[in-house]
Amino acid sequence: MNTRYERMIGALRDNELKSIQAKTVFIAGCGGLGGYLLEYLARLGVGKIRIADGDVFEPSNLNRQLLSKPEVLGTRKVDAASDRVRQINPDVSVEAVPEFLTAENASRLLEGCDLALDALDNASSRRILSDGCEQAGIAWIHGAIQGWVAQAAVSTPGDRLMEKLYPSDGSENKASLPFTPALCAAMQASLCTQLLAGREVEAGRIWCFDLLNMELESYQI
Repeated sequence: MNTRYERMIGALRDNELKSIQAKTVFIAGCGGLGGYLLEYLARLGVGKIRIADGDVFEPSNLNRQLLSKPEVLGTRKVDAASDRVRQINPDVSVEAVPEFLTAENASRLLEGCDLALDALDNASSRRILSDGCEQAGIAWIHGAIQGWVAQAAVSTPGDRLMEKLYPSDGSENKASLPFTPALCAAMQASLCTQLLAGREVEAGRIWCFDLLNMELESYQI
C-alpha cells in the first residue's frame, strides 16, 4: 500500500481505500465549500475529481475560500483547483471545467461519475444538480452554510430532497465566516468517504451544526 495512505488504515479498511481510489467524483462549485472538498478528496485519494465552476476570484472570496489569495484575484477558480490537486496528490486525476452547472451541461458534467458533491450557493442550481443526478442514477451530497450554521445530507435518486428543502427560489442570506465552510465540507467529505467505501449511509437525513451554540441537530426529511 502507498505509504501516503497508511495512517488511514484502522479508520478505513484496505479494500475500502482501494474502492475509493477507483471512484470518480463530481464537485459542483469551486468556492467556499468546493475548495475544502477538493482538498479533502485529494488527500483521501479519490481516483478522479471533476470540478466545474465558471467564476473567477474576487476580493470578497478571501475571507473563506481556501484556494483564494491576493495574487490569484481575477483568475479562474478551476485553474487554482487543478493546480492545488497536482501539488498535494499527483496520483489523483483532476478535470477542471470552467463552466457553471446548467440544465444543458449537467448530463455531460456528471457522465462517468460515481457520486456528486454540492458546493453551490443557491437553490436553483442545487435543483439542477438534483435533477442531473436523478437522470444519471447516482447519489449526491448536499452542503450549505449560513453564518455560523452548516448543514449536510445525502440525497439518492427518487427522494426529491431539494424540493423539500428549497420549495422556492427565495432570497438567501449568504453571510459566511472563514471556518463554517471547512466544517460543512468535512461533514460532506465524511459522508462521501463512507459512500465511496461501500458503506451504508442514511439518505434524506439532514445534519445541521450550529457553531455559535455548539449544537448538532439531525432530522429525517
